Amino acid sequence: MIADISKLTVKQKIGQIMMFGFDGHTIPAHMEMLFRDYHLGGIIYFRRNVGKSEQIKQLCNSLQQLSAQNNNIPLSIAIDQEGGMVARIDQDVTVMPGQMTLGATGNAQYAYEAGRISGMELAQMGITVNFAPVLDVNNNAQNPVIGIRSFGEKAELVAQLGKSMINGYQEIGISACAKHFPGHGDTTADSHYELPSVAHNLERIHAIELVPFKAAIEAEVDMIMTAHVQFPAIEPDGKPATLSYRVLTELLREELGFGGLIVTDCLEMNAISQGIGVGKGAVESFKAGADLILVSHLLERQLAAFEAIEAAIESGEISEERLDESVQRILKVKAAQQQRMQEAQNQWLGISDPSSQIICDEMMLNAATLVQDQHNHIPLALEQPTLVIWPEVRESTQVDEVIEQEMTLGTQLQQQGIIVDEVVIGNLPSDEEIDNIIAKLSSQPIQQVVMGMYNATFSEGQQTLIEQLKKLELEHLIFISLRNPYDIELLSSEDTYICAYENRPAMIRALSLVLVGKESFKGQLPVRLDFDNEVTQKA
Repeated sequence: MIADISKLTVKQKIGQIMMFGFDGHTIPAHMEMLFRDYHLGGIIYFRRNVGKSEQIKQLCNSLQQLSAQNNNIPLSIAIDQEGGMVARIDQDVTVMPGQMTLGATGNAQYAYEAGRISGMELAQMGITVNFAPVLDVNNNAQNPVIGIRSFGEKAELVAQLGKSMINGYQEIGISACAKHFPGHGDTTADSHYELPSVAHNLERIHAIELVPFKAAIEAEVDMIMTAHVQFPAIEPDGKPATLSYRVLTELLREELGFGGLIVTDCLEMNAISQGIGVGKGAVESFKAGADLILVSHLLERQLAAFEAIEAAIESGEISEERLDESVQRILKVKAAQQQRMQEAQNQWLGISDPSSQIICDEMMLNAATLVQDQHNHIPLALEQPTLVIWPEVRESTQVDEVIEQEMTLGTQLQQQGIIVDEVVIGNLPSDEEIDNIIAKLSSQPIQQVVMGMYNATFSEGQQTLIEQLKKLELEHLIFISLRNPYDIELLSSEDTYICAYENRPAMIRALSLVLVGKESFKGQLPVRLDFDNEVTQKA
């Protein structure tokens, strides 16, 4: 590891503050150029890059070798393995619960274990940074991008579980990254597509949004990621936090005392790329106080970011001393990563170790939440034929990814002795899919129906299906939220409603057990749900 940055050229230093992504499971030809000519110091993986663990391990090794031919500073390799519905790697690894699932357990030890288990599996594949946990306090039911990625709506709970998860990751070797500073939870817009704003005053921001980040700083988190969100109370000039000196330097560095790495969220998100632009955005975010510039996708935008920083240094707009500050922080974190991994290796279990899955299953059983069941539809009647309506994501978005799953709730209920007929629909079901379900129920004596809801508040098709099902006046109708708990706004207090927070296999297994009464519901709502009719909350 080079500790004396005076031996680095300006171009080598700029390479260290850049983190880029690429397409495919193998290294594209242009990456050799980026390592040779631009001395790239960091890579970010997405689902497009990863398959099974052995492929990931080989890709990481190949990237480190390619980088080492031109640089003697190890490469940082990052990923968003948050858990639950945001897990880039889901083959032959232990996919830990998502953060709202953990929030429903209220158990900080579970958050620690989730970080530790995920961290040791990532480390064995060669990944050094996990862009997790999400420390946004999700207190806005209309938030289209955070939602179940948050531990919940109580700042203290988010802080407690977030701090524990950070400790789990970093004690096992991985650098954790708290995001999205100073908070993306109370927004109604997605910064992938537009520029959101949080209009609260400073007192409120300190009392809620900043509480988890203060806890992360106490936990000595290696990295904090910025939010492409406006905070007029902190930055009256309308700049998003990523571009704001007042937010990144005066608030995060000076007032809160954060000494680790500040990493931008991807500058290709529309909030930046369709506004100030990626090149200028790179310069302004660095001047604001960011250390690591993230450009995840397009080569031309990556080169634009690098060359804009280089030009700003050549012109004196950015001083080389300022560049040195960030490079020193990056080198310090890379050294800490290596040391922690060496110290923690004797604690590592194998990837997808059976004991890790047992812990994951236990977490899921403690998270599944029975919100309301006034008519005692649970447990399911074993003797009654049951129709399960299972939604699946068929088109990837910035929020949802297509997940190939053989396991559904219907298959698991069959193993529990339920007579099941299952219909799989899209999360944006067509009129034909809806008509087929209603026709089936109208022609067959099926009075026990379980419908999975997947972000139904954002799906007109699911809303139509719910309305049609309720008109049939079935004897037993159960709704299960498989992602957004706020889907309850489509129901009444008379409807049976369960929150599962995710549709990963471990949660499906847990649901099958609680639905037939072999296990009890133990989860507590980590967010408030507002009803048209008054209902007793379990949180």
